[in-house]
Amino acid sequence: MTRNVENQTAPATDEDAYLAHLRDLHDKAWPAGVPRTPTYVHGEIPLSEYLRTWARLQPDRDALIFYGRRYTWRELDDLSDRCAALLQRLGVRAGDRVAVFMPNCPQFHVVFFGVLKLGAVHVPVSPLSRAFELAYELNDTGAEVIVALDELSSVIDAVRGETSLREVIVTGFADVLPEEPEIPVPASLLTARTLPAGATDLMPALAAITDAAPLPPPDIDAVAALNYTGGTTGMPKGCIHTQRDMVYTAAANYGVSLRMSPDNVSLSFFPEFWIAGENAGLIFPTFAGSTLVLLARWDPLGVLAAIDRYKVNTMAMPVDGAVELMDHPRFGDFDLSSLAQVRVVSFVKKLNAEYRGRWKALTGLTLVESSWGMTETHTSNTFTVGFQNHDFDLNTRPVFVGLPVPGAEFKITDFETGELVPLDGEGEIRVRTPSLLKAYWNKPEATAEALGDGWLRTGDIGCIDADGFLHFLGRRKEMLKVKGMSVFPPEIEAVLGQHPAILGSGVIGRADPDRGQVPVAFIQLKPEAANEVTAADIEAWCRERMASYKTPEVRLVEALPMTATGKVRKQDLNAD
Repeated sequence: MTRNVENQTAPATDEDAYLAHLRDLHDKAWPAGVPRTPTYVHGEIPLSEYLRTWARLQPDRDALIFYGRRYTWRELDDLSDRCAALLQRLGVRAGDRVAVFMPNCPQFHVVFFGVLKLGAVHVPVSPLSRAFELAYELNDTGAEVIVALDELSSVIDAVRGETSLREVIVTGFADVLPEEPEIPVPASLLTARTLPAGATDLMPALAAITDAAPLPPPDIDAVAALNYTGGTTGMPKGCIHTQRDMVYTAAANYGVSLRMSPDNVSLSFFPEFWIAGENAGLIFPTFAGSTLVLLARWDPLGVLAAIDRYKVNTMAMPVDGAVELMDHPRFGDFDLSSLAQVRVVSFVKKLNAEYRGRWKALTGLTLVESSWGMTETHTSNTFTVGFQNHDFDLNTRPVFVGLPVPGAEFKITDFETGELVPLDGEGEIRVRTPSLLKAYWNKPEATAEALGDGWLRTGDIGCIDADGFLHFLGRRKEMLKVKGMSVFPPEIEAVLGQHPAILGSGVIGRADPDRGQVPVAFIQLKPEAANEVTAADIEAWCRERMASYKTPEVRLVEALPMTATGKVRKQDLNAD
């Protein structure tokens, strides 16, 4: 892939011409063999009906494998029918919100599809939430029923008096782990089973239901899920998504960034309360009819063993995970030859040519960056597949996020005026896609501000280059001005990720009377380098690789504060 050297800047005042010009550029750049329109395997029907369809077409094939416990499509369909019946008997009706307070486990799948089949609303809550955070989401949604891991009962007890909860349903890992697991099980899962007073025990309650008749298909455009944003500024907001959003997201990525089919075996450990984990674990495999190997959490030995044991074809992981696997002393003990697609996400460590080359030398596969996306858009809105020759995607301006998936549109506008910015110019990324949130739950002012003209104001800084490719430069609130020049923390973090002694980094700004702002890099070293490398060493290394105004002050820390989804919590870093 080479850059188009002709001047192809679109008119900056005519949106129709601007978008038409982008479509022409995308036609020229589109990789051969990649679909140009969304691919609906069984039509544009609710995701819950995809589950029913696969249960009819391949009832005895594995839908889900959890450390050796297997669930067929027929079994998952039946259990979720029973779950819908249970919720209905507990007074849940279409449109009612049901909180799901669990980590990855088969019960999460059963409840998710039970809620969708009933036409109720799935409200995933991070199992790492404290009482205040749980109470906020319960009160914001008005959820009266919660399904939770038994170990989290004390958090629920702490908020019962200040919420509208009337029914608590619990379950545990002990209910689903096999007596003789086929792959290593993290010790944190091997806990004693508990049943709090007054709670319904999920799995026995489902087993007792023998007359769960399938419900009619739910409305594909009704509210199906409230996916909460991270809340880095203010309290989290619930993004209203529908089952049409879910199936579109899968259809737009089918055969584009993901080559999936019923014969495919995928692996996921991404938290399913997080929308990217919802896509990877709950939506994409069900849409494609493929087998999912589900892990409760990231565990390098478990991942390696699962790939070998179940002949996994497809997986995604943070770049950090790929590096950890390659560094694992037992990496060579496992057969990874079944892998055909590996997608990575640049959170702490950023994908670079060194990591890609090393992975290819070890496995024969090319690491490919997943996509750009937000909770508001159901994520997975761009693709980079097809642009890896000669590391084209890595050698262009950071961070290359490729082309929009079929049906999605992007534009770059001025943050203040909203006017279109010519190609190659920097501004706010705005996106319009069929999977765009319908509104923020209970927040009409925030909805109007973000979606006033039908395009989502992302708050992300980016540009669309002269060949039509989208580049993410950072969050506007993170952009620094150093002597009047723009500095983007993700760019500095990408360079730091190439240092062999650095485990992870987070870059923020510090006010400076002479320079305006100064970038400050909080860096966690690899254990073996902790006593060997100094902050001055890293600063000197940076000065050789970036402009002087971008070179950060370096502060070494024992550990970086992390979110549940593997990102650095920059609001917890203090550069003063």
